[in-house]
Amino acid sequence: MKKVIVSICLVMCVSLFVTAQESSDKYMNAEYIESVLIKTAKWQVEHPKRRKRNEWTHAVFYAGLFSAWQATQSQMMYDELMTMGNKTGWKPFRRWYHADDIAICQTYLSLYDREKRMEMVQPSLDTLARFVSESYPTKGIEVVKYWWADALFMAPPVLIKAGIMFGKCEYLKYNDQLYREAYNLLYNKKERLLHRDLSYTIKNDSTDKYEANGKPVFWARGNGWVLAGLVKIMKELPADYPERPFYKKLFKEMAKRIVEIQPVDGLWRPGLLDPDAYPHGEVSGSGLFCYALAYGVNSGLLRGKKYRLAAKKAWVGLNGCLNEEGRVGWVQGAAAGPSTYLKADKWELYGTGAFLLAGSEMCKMAKE
Repeated sequence: MKKVIVSICLVMCVSLFVTAQESSDKYMNAEYIESVLIKTAKWQVEHPKRRKRNEWTHAVFYAGLFSAWQATQSQMMYDELMTMGNKTGWKPFRRWYHADDIAICQTYLSLYDREKRMEMVQPSLDTLARFVSESYPTKGIEVVKYWWADALFMAPPVLIKAGIMFGKCEYLKYNDQLYREAYNLLYNKKERLLHRDLSYTIKNDSTDKYEANGKPVFWARGNGWVLAGLVKIMKELPADYPERPFYKKLFKEMAKRIVEIQPVDGLWRPGLLDPDAYPHGEVSGSGLFCYALAYGVNSGLLRGKKYRLAAKKAWVGLNGCLNEEGRVGWVQGAAAGPSTYLKADKWELYGTGAFLLAGSEMCKMAKE
């Protein structure tokens, strides 16, 4: 009887392995990835949110859309990118001093690099001139401009890309200064992760932030912003730039940690150190991690099978959150930390953007 049970278990394991392998092979086909990027982008374009096209949630979507266009050369995607710029007048959002509100400039600069029309970037350059020369407008206190983890995706790629494109070295140096300040305030060297902001690092009755299992809170999407932002930084910085080793070291440290805590289904939970407290994997954080890991593999920065396997596992998991129409679900709403409120039909522009970023690098991996 025991032999029969063992035989049945072996057959089931082999069957599950074959099914998983077939699924992985399907999702790692370059033609499939291109088709799913187009389908997802099309669904999102046809289901807009009633928000300004140059605020941060759109900015992340358009950053993903530009990367997806690079992977697919879809005319529909490029037309949407240009339509966005023309409708916003190529302007950043309202606050010149806030990282979220200059995030859209990433896409303006990328499009300018092709179109070479100064009206596409002049408002961005005018805003950046104030960003690097004026203090955060507060009364009586000095505010670090990158005071929360999300900022490390929103602003550094803009300063670096504009600095290199227009020969403004001071932009790169200013970004280095701001980034180091954020690193010193928020990076936990023991966990190799960033706190979302200072409220998660201060211990008192009102601001203690711990998971149900007693471990400190480290938000998936917050750390996803950081890793994905590091990808964009390293894509832009020259190989001999003096501060590049700092960014490279941080990227490799965080990537290694993220792989160590990846759940079996490939999708990271909103709270990274207590996955059992959350009902399902979260797509925006997982998409950003997938993007970073795939870039690391494609660029040679991350060596070893574990990184490739982790990226593939994340990509398969992300595709499981996509419905037949191309809607990306299981996205946590706008927040400043993890939430247990996750649903299959919950979508956001930045979740789609994270999915498109991930797919753009996975497409490169599939073509190797």
